[in-house]
Amino acid sequence: MSALELLSPARNLESGIAAIDHGADAVYIGAARFGARAAAGNSTDDIRQLCDYAHQFGAKIYVTINTLLREDEREQARLLTWDLYHAGVDALIVQDPILLELDLPPIPLHASTQMDNRTEEKVRELNKLGFRQIVLARELSLEQIRSIHKAIPEVTLEAFVHGALCVSYSGRCYASEYCFGRSANRGECAQFCRLPFSLEDAEGNTLIKDKYLLSLRDMNRINRLEEMIDAGVRSFKIEGRLKDVDYVKNVTAAYRQALDAIMQRRPEFVRSSYGTSTYTFQPDLARSFSRGSTEYFLDGRTNDLAEPNTPKSRGREVGQVKEVRRDCVIVSSTETFSNGDGLCFFDGEGKLQGFRVNRAEGNHLYFNSSLFTLHSSLKKGDRLWRSFDKRWDDLMSGKTAERRISARFLLEETEKGFRLSFTAEDGTQRSEEFAQERQLARTDQTASIREVLSKLGDTPYICKEVEIRFSQPWFIPRSILAEWRRKTTPSKPSRGKALNPHFTKTQISPSPSGEMEGGRPLMLCRFCLRHAWGQCHKANEKLKMKNEQWKDPLYLVLGDGRRFRLEFDCKRCEMKVLSS
Repeated sequence: MSALELLSPARNLESGIAAIDHGADAVYIGAARFGARAAAGNSTDDIRQLCDYAHQFGAKIYVTINTLLREDEREQARLLTWDLYHAGVDALIVQDPILLELDLPPIPLHASTQMDNRTEEKVRELNKLGFRQIVLARELSLEQIRSIHKAIPEVTLEAFVHGALCVSYSGRCYASEYCFGRSANRGECAQFCRLPFSLEDAEGNTLIKDKYLLSLRDMNRINRLEEMIDAGVRSFKIEGRLKDVDYVKNVTAAYRQALDAIMQRRPEFVRSSYGTSTYTFQPDLARSFSRGSTEYFLDGRTNDLAEPNTPKSRGREVGQVKEVRRDCVIVSSTETFSNGDGLCFFDGEGKLQGFRVNRAEGNHLYFNSSLFTLHSSLKKGDRLWRSFDKRWDDLMSGKTAERRISARFLLEETEKGFRLSFTAEDGTQRSEEFAQERQLARTDQTASIREVLSKLGDTPYICKEVEIRFSQPWFIPRSILAEWRRKTTPSKPSRGKALNPHFTKTQISPSPSGEMEGGRPLMLCRFCLRHAWGQCHKANEKLKMKNEQWKDPLYLVLGDGRRFRLEFDCKRCEMKVLSS
């Protein structure tokens, strides 16, 4: 059997616990320093608490140390790895290969996607160095993943399945550093790719004006998990270490249910942790932050990669405008609306606008006309999306899941009394013998015995079965049974730490960082603006179209006038964004 891992993000301790409760087999989280999301750092004490909680269920905690290190930071990074090891961390996700030269604790290292893991050769090299889990580049297709797995089957392949996308290959973006002095490879990305640009040709003609030309949709591969499994993926990663806890709850639960459904049909696959999560809500990915969905190169290049009209989350589409009145909008919809809902729409210029519902009466949505005038932009027939769902927000703010490990009891008689044995799905076993004079029961005690032994309280276990092996219907007082149950049931599972395999000293050079010279690449992208806007050289040549409207060189232009030349490598189907 092969184990599958659902890997969820955590901004902090609260999100990490929520991820475990909602079904994650592993959680990745940032330490106080050296994480690729500088705004999502956590103390070692919080990480220790998260490890203790996760390990009850056999779940793992991975900590990100996935930035490039300066020379004067190496010792600090080394000391941090030891602190994390003693806190119980199961693995470190790293970018800078210089870490392999340090005196690290015996803890597994995973190769971060920032190491630009796109090829069979790169994965083989990392595996030889001792990396046992490698985070693949998001841009790989199913066939490329399958080829890597076939060539190096001994390495665990981790792939993203959901969340925000960088337009550049991960680890190959220097635009934020060049433009704003904030290095993405140092955890300080300024989201250059979410800014509005105009596209100009060499003569300064504006081809596209003020669009979010580099802003990609969000990944959503929930319907492709089984194909990814068959291609060789074993760890399924959800992006979102800066997302709020509601996102973590909802997305983790949705992917948990999807993977469980596959494993129910495919017994050759099992999950890599223990416990079953029960929810107080129905997971719905459309209710969490999303810029629109794409499966992103899983089937090769498609035309659903970018969303040039807005980098913001629109939410779930909820209907169309039927009528606009002085202080309300009448909506054609089957949805239920609530006071406090946030709705948005695209105006006549293609810009995203929004308003808050003060009062909802059926499909009549009242707003404060003194604060926001809709009449000039909102019109009949406009599509509406719910960017904030008050009812959903209230539901998700409370306790929404509980995770328990299945267990069973066996109660049997012995020569001197009784034996109570406890067995759980995680392999935990305990057995206690109790000297007790046997006394025949006047009535059947089966139901009473099962009721008492099933009450496992605040332990991580839930009793699924009580087996009773008596030669005669013996009577045991409920208070004594409860005491036996407490003595036999472990307070939490015990679990050992995995050891670090031998790591070879590496000669891999980190991706270049630092100040960019003029004309140097700021981004290397598989996404191509020419293809996205119907101006692909290859496609036009194949169709024998010789009247291309866009003439190279092309330039992206920011609102402040800064220009970035685009270079197209049609042989590799890649686009470069250059510093000038």
